[in-house]
Formats: sequence, structure tokens, C-alpha cells
Amino acid sequence: MRPPGVLVADVLVAGVGNIFLGDDGFGVETVRHLQRLGVPEGVEVVDFGVRGVHLAYQLLDGYRTLVLVDAVSRGGEPGTVYLIEPDADGAGGAPVEPGGAVALDGHGMGPDAVLKLLGSLSEGTGGTAPERVVVVGCEPASLAEGIGLSPPVASAVPEAARLVLNVIAEEPSTTAASSTAPTGPTGVHKSYESHDRRASSW
Repeated sequence: MRPPGVLVADVLVAGVGNIFLGDDGFGVETVRHLQRLGVPEGVEVVDFGVRGVHLAYQLLDGYRTLVLVDAVSRGGEPGTVYLIEPDADGAGGAPVEPGGAVALDGHGMGPDAVLKLLGSLSEGTGGTAPERVVVVGCEPASLAEGIGLSPPVASAVPEAARLVLNVIAEEPSTTAASSTAPTGPTGVHKSYESHDRRASSW
């Protein structure tokens, strides 16, 4: 862990999920798509896969903003893309996946589990949690064993990547560098709700 107050990068975009469980690989595939597109300076894009504990510890290194990309079940149509802003410490905010069990499992953790562990680690170690946490999620069609995304979720990957780039562009230190990066549809931000902002669906 780096000394307190020393930023590794301004923004960490973290793709999580198990590529062997169908649509659970959405986050991994989206960050791979972002890596091909390219991101501004000051942004780190990492495929964490099922290493949720490793992600929580790395976040203590001092990132200002976390963009967590994962499959999330919120009751929408498969392929629905969500923009959710929970509290980084998990206190006082609605869960990313309502009704879901928060399992702290070193071999695979959802967004709520990662954020819960991050809050505990920050408090216990004095590490610095991100000031802002954004979850870009996609409603899965199937989490059954098998490699490959379902058609509606695969179709959502480019849109989710553009949404991540829009979030990055909102960051003060990356705005200028993001001016040439691909963006989402015109006016897409205007359609978002304040806390659970549903971007689009297929």
C-alpha cells in the first residue's frame, strides 16, 4: 500500500466477474473493450476477474474515483445497462443488487461485497478509499456455467464502455484528455435518474 495521500491514478476502472459463468463475464469483457479503445492519462483500466479481495486492497492505494463494471441483477430486461452511485463505504446507500446476498468470497465478489470489504479495510488500516464510486452494470440473461455472453449482454458491452468514458470525462483531471474519446449518445446523461440511473436496454 502506498503512503496516504499519494495517488496511483485518478481513476480506476475495474472489471469484475467470472468468465466461466456466462453473463457474469460482462465486466471483464467491457474493460477489455475499453483497453482496445484507449483511455485518457490518469485512468487505469484493470481486469480483476474474480479477484475481488485484491481489488479492495488495491483501492486503498489512493484512487480518487472507482468505476466498477459488473453484471448486476436489478430486475430489468437482460441487456439493461445501469449507472449506479452507491456510497463507497456502503453506509446509507441502497445496495447495488437489491435482495442479493453480500458474500465475502475470495474467489468471486459482487459490487456490494467489494464495497463492504473496502469500507472495513479503510477503517481498519487507515487507507484511503475512493472519494467517488460508480457502478456500471448490466442485467444478465444467464449466469449458468459456460463461456460467452448472451446476445443482449454482448450487445450492451460497447454502450457500457461509452458510458464509462462519459463518467471519466466528468472527472476534472481527465476532462481535457477525454475530449477525443468516444462518447455515448447525445443527451444520454439527461435521461439518468439521481441514484439508480438506467442508461438503456435491448
